[in-house]
Amino acid sequence: MKPVRVIILAVAVVSAGLAGFLALKLTSGKGGSSAEPVVERAPVVNVLVASKSLPVGSRLNADSIHWVSWPKDGIVDGLITEEARPGAVTDLEGVVVRLPIFNGEPVRQEKIADASSRIMSSLLPAGKRAVATEITVATGAGGFILPNDRVDVIMVRKGAEDTFLTETVLSNVRVLAIDQQIEEREDGGKTVVGTTATLELTPDQSQVMAVAQQMAERLSLALRSIADAQEPDTSAADYLLSGDGRPSIQVIKSGSIVASDENTSSIEAR
Repeated sequence: MKPVRVIILAVAVVSAGLAGFLALKLTSGKGGSSAEPVVERAPVVNVLVASKSLPVGSRLNADSIHWVSWPKDGIVDGLITEEARPGAVTDLEGVVVRLPIFNGEPVRQEKIADASSRIMSSLLPAGKRAVATEITVATGAGGFILPNDRVDVIMVRKGAEDTFLTETVLSNVRVLAIDQQIEEREDGGKTVVGTTATLELTPDQSQVMAVAQQMAERLSLALRSIADAQEPDTSAADYLLSGDGRPSIQVIKSGSIVASDENTSSIEAR
C-alpha cells in the first residue's frame, strides 16, 4: 500500500473517532439539561376551619366547619388539627361560638365554648358577669344597639334644688344580648327594639350598676364606635360604693368636697 493511502486512511479513522466522541459529549450534555429539579413539598397537616362566617352565639355543625391542608411549621397553639382531634367535626357539634369566626378562618379553641344549652353562661369570659337593664327607644340609641356592640352607661338623677345631674357610670362595656336576641340580624329587616339589654361586667361594675339602677331617674346606653373596642372596659364609678358596697355621698361646693356620708346617695351643691 502506498504511503499516501496509509496517511489518508489514518486521518479518516482519527476524524471518525473525534466525531463520535463529540457526538457522545453533546448527547450526554442534552440529557443532563433536560432533567427536572426535584422539589420537596413541605409537610402539611389538616386544620379545622370555618366553612362560613359564624357570629357570636351560633352553634357549630358539619356544614359550618371542615378540614383544610395547613403547613406543619405554621401550626400554633389553639388550632385544632386532625392529628390531635380526628373526630373534631363530630365532637364539636352544637358548640357555641364565643367570638366571631370568619369564613376560612381556623377554628381556635379560645373562640368556642361548650355544647351546653346554657348559651349565655358559655358566652361569658371567666370572671365576668351578665347584668340586665331596662331600655327603651330613647335610652337604647334608637334601637341600633346590637349584641357585641360597645356602650357607655349614663345615669340621670336629681340633684339639689330640682336640678338633674348626668354621669357616666360604666364605659365601653360589651352588650351580650338584647332581650333574648343573641345573634345579629342578617336578613336586612327592620331593627327590633328590645326592652332589656344584658351587659358583660366585672364584679365591681355589677355592684355599681345595681346602685345606679336604684339611684337613677333614668339609665341610658350610649353606643360607642367600633374603633373603641380595644379601649379599657373595666372602669366604673366606684365612688358610688362605700367599702361595704353601700352607696356613698360626696357634697361638692364650688369644686371642693365639703361633706361625706356613706349611707346616702351622692348630691352636688352649687
